[in-house]
Amino acid sequence: METSLRYGGDSTALRVNTNKKPPTVRYVGDTSALKIHAKQKFRIDSNTRLQLHGELDTRIGAPTFFSAILRYFPPELSAKIGAGLQYDRREKLHYTMHGKKSFPLTPDGAVNFVVKGRCDLDKEFKQPTPSGAAELVWNILDFQKDQDVTVKVGYEISDKIPYVKVMENNWTFSVNTNGKWNVKYNL
Repeated sequence: METSLRYGGDSTALRVNTNKKPPTVRYVGDTSALKIHAKQKFRIDSNTRLQLHGELDTRIGAPTFFSAILRYFPPELSAKIGAGLQYDRREKLHYTMHGKKSFPLTPDGAVNFVVKGRCDLDKEFKQPTPSGAAELVWNILDFQKDQDVTVKVGYEISDKIPYVKVMENNWTFSVNTNGKWNVKYNL
């Protein structure tokens, strides 16, 4: 099982208590709470996985997010597609579909152009909520001994927000031009 700890928020959160080191913590507005994320993937066949993903907010003592998504990886396309159900505290239950396609820009696959899209639908299939992003991804293997680094520079198309994400073996730091940031540690 993949478990992560997160802390994040907007630029004003940078001045708040950043010395906390709890697992999966996010800071939003003027409140902070420990949020624990867990993800488990079950292999169905060589190209298909069932992915369960959830989030528990320890401040309210209840789950705030849960999803069950069937993911398919057609090897001939270098792509990922998925469909499933998702629950979150605000929008309740809805359907979700997403896809991701990678285009290598270098022969060794270290630099890629990635296009990803997603569409959430309400229970009645009446209100689609599309989103998507384009990313330039640079994978640096053995940046240091036993340490790989990935740098992503992207643009969230529907919200028109550029972002940067730097990932190391266990750590991920994300920031966008709206001042929102997130630090994640995979256990």
